Amino acid sequence: MGAAMRRHPEVPFWICVGDVASRTGTYPEPPKPLYWIKGNNEDFDRIAAWQAGRDLVPNLHFIPNGTACMVGPLRIAGLGGTYAPTWIETPAAQLPHHKLADDKRRHFVREEVDACREMRGVDIFMTHEAARPFVIVDEPKPGKRALRRDAGKPAINDVLASMKPRLHLCGHHHRFVETMREGVRSVCIDRINRSYLLIDVDTLEYHKVDQ
Repeated sequence: MGAAMRRHPEVPFWICVGDVASRTGTYPEPPKPLYWIKGNNEDFDRIAAWQAGRDLVPNLHFIPNGTACMVGPLRIAGLGGTYAPTWIETPAAQLPHHKLADDKRRHFVREEVDACREMRGVDIFMTHEAARPFVIVDEPKPGKRALRRDAGKPAINDVLASMKPRLHLCGHHHRFVETMREGVRSVCIDRINRSYLLIDVDTLEYHKVDQ
């Protein structure tokens, strides 16, 4: 990510759809402001500390679920993390805390979805999950056919249908996909080491840059 920022010194700020932490749970100190939502692979204790105003990292700006902020001329809203039917009705403050991979804070919940559905005037809506349909073809097992499944989440569709942002960006599946969902342009972002988007802040037209 730092390499892309240094490659484009004219870009005043960057946005990210989650999974900012490295495999060891460390976070970068980006050379330019980076506004981001949580993925499912984060250090959620660090995120909680940042939300409480502790241990802040220069240029690293976290957007909590169900909130929006002004980034330059753009109003950007976020719904980070993944969907889990077991936990969707749990209040966010009551999601179990664990340091290991089973930390339930990696999920979004209904109250956060509802908060997003009430928003208007959003330029860019960032989610970690994709809207439905988002077809994934699983690797076939020996002697069996490959399985096709819809990995999109209806909760994202519900927000798009209500919010009507100018642009929707998502991640999680680590491949570049352009589509329309609920009348909204929806783009799934690939891994930063494969490609990234440069977005015009006025028109929200984008240019894909391959690494």
